[in-house]
Amino acid sequence: MHEPLTAAEYKAIVGSIQFPTNAFIDGAFRPSNSGKTFKTTNPATGETLAEIAACDASDVDLAVSKARDAFEDGRWRLQSPGDRKATLIKFAKLLEDNRHELAVMESLDSGKPVRECQTVDVPDTIHTIRWHAELIDKLYDNTAPVGANALTMVVREPIGVVGCVLPWNFPLLMLAWKIGPALASGCSVVVKPAQETTLTTLRVAELAHEAGIPAGVFNVIPGGGKDVGEPIGLHMDVDMVAFTGSTPTGRRFLRYAADSNLKKVVLECGGKNPAVVLEDAEDLDLVAEQVVNGAFWNMGENCSATSRLIVQSSVKDELLKRIGAYMREWKTGDPLDPENRIGALVSKNHFEKVSSFLDDVKTEGLSVAYGGESRGGIYIEPTVVDKVTPSSRLFQEEIFGPILSVTTFETLAEAITLANDTNYGLTASIYTGSLKKAIRLSREIRAGVVTVNCFGEGDATTPFGGYKESGFGGRDKSIFAHDNYCELKTIWIDVSDRSVDETIR
Repeated sequence: MHEPLTAAEYKAIVGSIQFPTNAFIDGAFRPSNSGKTFKTTNPATGETLAEIAACDASDVDLAVSKARDAFEDGRWRLQSPGDRKATLIKFAKLLEDNRHELAVMESLDSGKPVRECQTVDVPDTIHTIRWHAELIDKLYDNTAPVGANALTMVVREPIGVVGCVLPWNFPLLMLAWKIGPALASGCSVVVKPAQETTLTTLRVAELAHEAGIPAGVFNVIPGGGKDVGEPIGLHMDVDMVAFTGSTPTGRRFLRYAADSNLKKVVLECGGKNPAVVLEDAEDLDLVAEQVVNGAFWNMGENCSATSRLIVQSSVKDELLKRIGAYMREWKTGDPLDPENRIGALVSKNHFEKVSSFLDDVKTEGLSVAYGGESRGGIYIEPTVVDKVTPSSRLFQEEIFGPILSVTTFETLAEAITLANDTNYGLTASIYTGSLKKAIRLSREIRAGVVTVNCFGEGDATTPFGGYKESGFGGRDKSIFAHDNYCELKTIWIDVSDRSVDETIR
């Protein structure tokens, strides 16, 4: 179902796509109130794909008002769990029917390799919507042990109007991570896609409406952070913001909440994730394959990317040899060619940021084991930098590009110290043949997701989020994500019969 097409087939799809260009509010596309637009471009070619409605606070007000109306009159939240489930499953089916179009649109807008869009992003998006739909009629509320004179219920209720603020690196998948549990819980949503990657979010909103999600329940407001993101964060009638993106921007949403209605905020932010390889790792070929995938998947534009290889010195040289062998499979080039696994970085500005780390390699006198070159002003080949010290910017800062730094250690205690020597705590990977060492490292590395002898983020059933500056307020994915979009209510019912008590006395 999700096998990639040929390059010719993908390019044929390009000519048939009608790009959505307007905001989606109350079940229909409409231009921005100001009439302003911004260009969205294909980063691989510089070609303008479409002129998108550039919304502002007035558009946010309208979308929030329509979302509030939909929530209050109950057109979605008061539907039976079975009815909401059926609609979301129909929505997932429409996504599946349009999977090739969505994969091509995502690749064009972001520079992502279409192969990854087709085999990872789109199917995982569909699975996420289906998974949360199936959970709707399987979540039970609780009672409390309060004795014979009262009946107490602890129930979940949808939190209300949710602002979903998305990143540009996984536009479809991060959308699904937010709207899956939000819509399943009965909330209304106002979505702000990243300005660089707006197209698929608008198309998904259209498909959601076609599936039967009522008008006003799913709204999309394109535009910049200052014009759209900030008004959502400060809006007095938005009950919650779910944000994925950089840590500095995440801090702003906490300030917006403090300066407005103390809305709930859930943040999934940056990462500087270690892969810790011990000398007793049983299969260095497997380790190399997993480390390469973790470092270079999605061009390293991934908050959970393995950007720090922390390896025991006795196996470093052998591991680097095997890493080099696997890197030959990671070709760089046209994102619409499924043979390529490294596409274009999302923008010229981001290319300059990532390139600055290559400049540091030269100024710090570090050793480039593989790669190190850029081309076309938008592509950076996968790069491995050896002999990186903990004081280096390559060790400390989130690069968000295809650059892996290598640092050695001698003892297990040193490995733990190096792994935790970061302000972030999103993910970590451990490679060892010792169960005891795997458990010790898993418990002592401060990260929200720790994988052993593999790279990954779990699946739809497991929570995703981080410690320290990587996260705040909740988790994406899993049953725990539904807690983000619900309020807990205690209902206490007095069932004592005082007249009977008096008669007995």
